Amino acid sequence: MSKQPYYITTAIAYTSRKPHIGNSYEIVLSDALARFKRMQGYDVFFQTGTDEHGQKIEEYAAAAGVSPKEYVDKVAGEIKDICDCLNTTYDKFIRTTDKEHEESVQKIFKKLIDKGDVYKSEYEGWYCVPCESFFTDSQLVDGKCPDCGREVRKEKEEAYFFKMSKYQKQLEEYIESNPNFIYPESRKKEMINNFIKPGLQDLCISRSTFKWGIPFPGDEKHVIYVWVDALLNYITGLGYDPENQSEMYKKFWPADVHIIGKDILRFHTIYWPIMLMALGEPLPKQVFGHPWLLSGNDKMSKSRGNVIYADDLCDRFGVDAVRYYLLSEMPHAQDGTITYETIIERFNSDLANTLGNLVNRTIAMNNKYFGGVIQASDVTEEIDNELISMALDTLPQVTKLLDTYKVSDAISKVMDLAKRCNKYIDETMPWALAKDEEKKGRLGTVLYNLLEGIRFVAVLLKPFMPETSDKILEQIGTDINTLDSLSTFGALKSGDSVGTAAPLFSRLDAEKTLAEIEASLATPEEEEEEIVGLAQINYDDFAKVELRVCEVVDCKPIKRAKKLLELTLNDGTKTPRTVASGIAKWYSPEELIGKKVIVVANLAPRTLCGVESHGMILAGEITEDDVKVAFVEGIPAGTQLS
Repeated sequence: MSKQPYYITTAIAYTSRKPHIGNSYEIVLSDALARFKRMQGYDVFFQTGTDEHGQKIEEYAAAAGVSPKEYVDKVAGEIKDICDCLNTTYDKFIRTTDKEHEESVQKIFKKLIDKGDVYKSEYEGWYCVPCESFFTDSQLVDGKCPDCGREVRKEKEEAYFFKMSKYQKQLEEYIESNPNFIYPESRKKEMINNFIKPGLQDLCISRSTFKWGIPFPGDEKHVIYVWVDALLNYITGLGYDPENQSEMYKKFWPADVHIIGKDILRFHTIYWPIMLMALGEPLPKQVFGHPWLLSGNDKMSKSRGNVIYADDLCDRFGVDAVRYYLLSEMPHAQDGTITYETIIERFNSDLANTLGNLVNRTIAMNNKYFGGVIQASDVTEEIDNELISMALDTLPQVTKLLDTYKVSDAISKVMDLAKRCNKYIDETMPWALAKDEEKKGRLGTVLYNLLEGIRFVAVLLKPFMPETSDKILEQIGTDINTLDSLSTFGALKSGDSVGTAAPLFSRLDAEKTLAEIEASLATPEEEEEEIVGLAQINYDDFAKVELRVCEVVDCKPIKRAKKLLELTLNDGTKTPRTVASGIAKWYSPEELIGKKVIVVANLAPRTLCGVESHGMILAGEITEDDVKVAFVEGIPAGTQLS
């Protein structure tokens, strides 16, 4: 009997820069769902990849002095490395620069042209380069991009248009008859009220002012709009051909779910389904718009200095600890947060204490009292039934929660079972039973129930923390790891032996770990620029920068960071200004006191190794190992430079 197919996709990552941890949440979420579906017996096809065309990429590449293809090859490699670092089990990593994708996209557009759904006209409107998106006057928010809040610019050019308005009624009827197509409900209401009901306009699907894109069929002065090109990856990755469908496409389309960020819901629930309608193809069964992972209370960005990368976290905390945090900390319908403090807190409380301690002491007791041999569970008491009942109830609850993408709640159910096992230890007190030879049978039952409870926990953790799951099963001496094995309590065989207890997660010293992290963040290492070379800014952007002359009134080293100095500055106000600067290698405190320096005075404060820094001192890198601070004379402290 063939397995039921299940097709799950992420949004493909844009190759403008290395993805931060907020971008990485989606691939881990999708991987956990894909792993669970495989455990349920589905034939899963899990696709992710990279979106590599567009004006922004062309500009980035030009600034870096490389070709667009060289630029995207490098960033796509970084994105793929992050996916691999996080132990994700994608079946296909598609790139929109793949030859097969580009050829298929051109065939698709040829079909749309032949059908009469494409026409040439002139586009005039507002364009956001970072989002690669067009907006009307009414869609702008305070004159800026409604998606990212950045400046937009007026664009006027010849373009091809797709008759999206032709399919508005069909889309409305589809959403009405398929209430779970857009999920969760709050996202559906947003799309209907804000975008569909006001009326759909025809979509500009080509650009002629740059070259980095798939050539428009029949008119190579134009390239296909990057968003349209990107959306088609979900079917081109399956080998879609308008004339001769592949077996992969026949098997896996329509997709069971597109997992995407809430900020790109409009493209996936309006543009994408209408394109499929025009092609005469079925629509995906569901689009799940997940919330964002914020750094503290803000979205992550290099300009805010709050970017955290997945590979750095994995190096410090381990892959499964990072996966656990991402999946357990993100609420179902609200934005989640990530800080180093909360990572350490969850690592210690959930992984080291609740899970690690449970496994370690249970195996240690079984080794101590029974030489590692698993005992028969034949001396039972009523209290055993509470643990057994909870273990048997956990899989159905987890399954139901994952069916509605409530991954955080699902993990919580698994950890509740681990907590119940810990409570069972306190209730039964195995160490007390071990003192009475007549209670050896009861002790054997207690430890058997604990080991079997731990097996339930390990199997249920497999989609979320695969390496940890395998380690636990190895330590309790079993390879019984299927979901089917959780239908009854008692799969472990008496007479088998457990392994050696080894710590799964060693408790972290929070203060020490945070100090190490702050020191590493404060070290001015060679860091690749988001755009290498000179990137132009407009006058208004420059006018926002406040340069102020300040006098150094005090200076001292920062103990936890060898390269940092803490400077106290007179900036012309009554309140001294503190700035942390990575210039200790080139200047002693004595050399700086009394000097006047130029400070970027309106930078957002940033804490470095315990010092809250309010600004940045201007300095020049003369050579790779020679930095000179820009000192000034004859200008009073507090003077603003322009």
